[in-house]
Amino acid sequence: MKRTLRRMTLFAALAIFCGFLMQAPQARAQNLSIPAPETKHYLLAQSDPDEAFDPFSDYSEFDEASDEEADINFFRNGRFFTLGLVGGIRNFTGNFSKVYSQGPTYGLAITYFFDLRSALAISFITGDQGVNFTTNNGAKNYTGTVSLTSMNFDFKYYFNTQNVTRGLADLNPYGLLGFGQFYRTYSLDNIDGLSRDSAMGVDLGGGLEIPLMRKHGFLGTQFAYHIVSFSDAGKQFVNGNEKLDTSFSGSFYELTLILGMNF
Repeated sequence: MKRTLRRMTLFAALAIFCGFLMQAPQARAQNLSIPAPETKHYLLAQSDPDEAFDPFSDYSEFDEASDEEADINFFRNGRFFTLGLVGGIRNFTGNFSKVYSQGPTYGLAITYFFDLRSALAISFITGDQGVNFTTNNGAKNYTGTVSLTSMNFDFKYYFNTQNVTRGLADLNPYGLLGFGQFYRTYSLDNIDGLSRDSAMGVDLGGGLEIPLMRKHGFLGTQFAYHIVSFSDAGKQFVNGNEKLDTSFSGSFYELTLILGMNF
């Protein structure tokens, strides 16, 4: 009887213990408070596309849109420099017109363009003209040739022709202003040897260029007036004792054609 009671007590204890073990995980799951995942908040920066600046992707060498547009137009329609052959006629004013005769000139010219409107022209022009003057009221006559050579540096400004008619819009008129170094060499029949002198002068003039060969070349005409004062300007004597009938004074000008290539 006692043994049976012990067994029943043992079985009851085991049953209670097993029941406790089976209920313990559920109780712990119910009683255990598992916090919800923490929500992190971030402050997103807002950017204005007009105010953002990237020193690498936003770099531009132009201060304004108009500057960029002008350069694009120059690279598309402009010229970097031109090289031309020059040929024409030289004539004189004042007393020079009585002493020197009209004659041909020729040379080379190169023009460097800063933009569509402005350029620097460097030209080398030379030519021989006849010379004829008398002294002592016609007592003695001097004949021969005089060679005039110049190195000119002129600033050119091309005028805008977009607002004129279509036929004239292709023309390129310009004005020029500059200076030159002029060299003069006499070769007279009555005097042995050559006489040389030089002087600085001012250039004034203008011209017109007509595009050729789909604007790869051009044909131009130019008028240039040179104001030069040589060393004998206003002098009245030759060889110290022969008085000139006409003093050497005046200026000269050139009307030339230029056949060139654009680069």
